[in-house]
Amino acid sequence: MQDWIEVLSEFKQQQRPVALVTITKCLGSTPCVVGSRMIVAKDKEIYGTIGGGKLEFMAIEEALIAIIENRIIESTYTLGPEFEQCCGGKVELIIEPMNQSPELFLFGAGHIGVEIARLLLDTPFKVKLIDSRDDWFLNIELDKVISKIHVKESDFKTFKDAVKWGNNCYVLVLTHNHTIDFDIIAMALQNETKFIGLIGSKTKKVRFNNMLINEMNIEEGMTNVVCPIGLPIGGDSPKEIAISIVAQLLQVHYKK
Repeated sequence: MQDWIEVLSEFKQQQRPVALVTITKCLGSTPCVVGSRMIVAKDKEIYGTIGGGKLEFMAIEEALIAIIENRIIESTYTLGPEFEQCCGGKVELIIEPMNQSPELFLFGAGHIGVEIARLLLDTPFKVKLIDSRDDWFLNIELDKVISKIHVKESDFKTFKDAVKWGNNCYVLVLTHNHTIDFDIIAMALQNETKFIGLIGSKTKKVRFNNMLINEMNIEEGMTNVVCPIGLPIGGDSPKEIAISIVAQLLQVHYKK
């Protein structure tokens, strides 16, 4: 495949998750050569080939797993009877998921929210800092890679539209208003996310849990919400709290 870099670039512009399959080693008789590549999209659309047959079929299935789990997979195949081939060669390959950077939708541009956004610079996270207060961002200086989004408190739909839901979506709720906090948590629980975190006390968690079950008919309540947020590393200044929260986000991302 001669234009795989171009195709990858197009997928990146579309923010469409794909996996790049690369043959890294061939021993004996094989239907491919080192450097053979294939791009697999989530809908099983493929570009290029690594030799066809059952080898390619199994690589496509593993590529889908790599996309869904957002992890690199290394595999070795011996091309014997299992592959309905008699060449007996061995193939090693690597599958790399792409265009799956974690995105943090951070509701609340207060002291802690701003510190979290700054601390996540130069990490895999793309940060969208969201606040409903008028003119709130005018006096907040942030790196240009951090998106600042103003949403209307009176229009619930703008909150939902501000988020790109999916398995790379992280939601943190740290607003100035408990009613807004609850609305966002209820909304997030009804959409696909990787992580939902809420700043607050255990008392707040219990109150929200009862409201979700009794008023919103969300049976799991706060089961899938991390509250309080942050690792227990100590410190209570905005920056120290932000460090504990960022550490937790990175821990989830890297599956540690």
